Amino acid sequence: LLKVWKDLKPTHLCVSFDVAGGTFRHEKFEKYKATRVKADQELYDQIPLVHEVVKAFDIPIYEKKGYEADDVIGTVVKTISHETDEVYVVTGDMDTLQLVDEKIKVYTLRKGISDIVVYNPNEVEKRFGFGPDLVVDYKALRGDTSDNIPGVPGIGEKTATELILKFGNLKEIYKAVNKEKDKKESELFSPSVLHKLIDGEKSAQMSYELATIDCAVPDLNFKLSDCAMSEF
Repeated sequence: LLKVWKDLKPTHLCVSFDVAGGTFRHEKFEKYKATRVKADQELYDQIPLVHEVVKAFDIPIYEKKGYEADDVIGTVVKTISHETDEVYVVTGDMDTLQLVDEKIKVYTLRKGISDIVVYNPNEVEKRFGFGPDLVVDYKALRGDTSDNIPGVPGIGEKTATELILKFGNLKEIYKAVNKEKDKKESELFSPSVLHKLIDGEKSAQMSYELATIDCAVPDLNFKLSDCAMSEF
């Protein structure tokens, strides 16, 4: 927290936490995050202390039952991005790269607290080969084992990237699939990839919904003025 304050010198700052209990994603897919390994109890014991530290610094906390912190963050940054020149999301969660645009950047730890990377649209493109607007489509295809998002069974990083670079977003990929699926021989897909995409269409669409950050969380009562920084 102090490093971020020192490095970024923010004029406004707020914090979000996940809230215990399920979210709307669990309603769509019961097994969402089901493969997560429970951390040591010592970690959970420290979470209330983190809340206390944030409150002691007089930084407002925004959270919402039924939503993840990512959704709250997405809602906040999209709400304020038209009011300011630069917004930083400070997180270790790479799902937030879908929020990146010319104003919104993601500041994250690469390794340890001193090795920092700031993702702007160019950095996202350098990492994936495509921009922030296609991060969700990529996840819908390849899935995400950490969140137990299934994606399209049998489609990995390499094929997902190739498909996106060739066709664009998920909608365009499935437009091409629907044109090709009744042909004896596809000119656009290998038989194996076409077969996987046809079989995995429902899973891809559900995965897209699970991976998309909701930037319209209701009743947050967020006010930028409440987040103005003062000397600690």
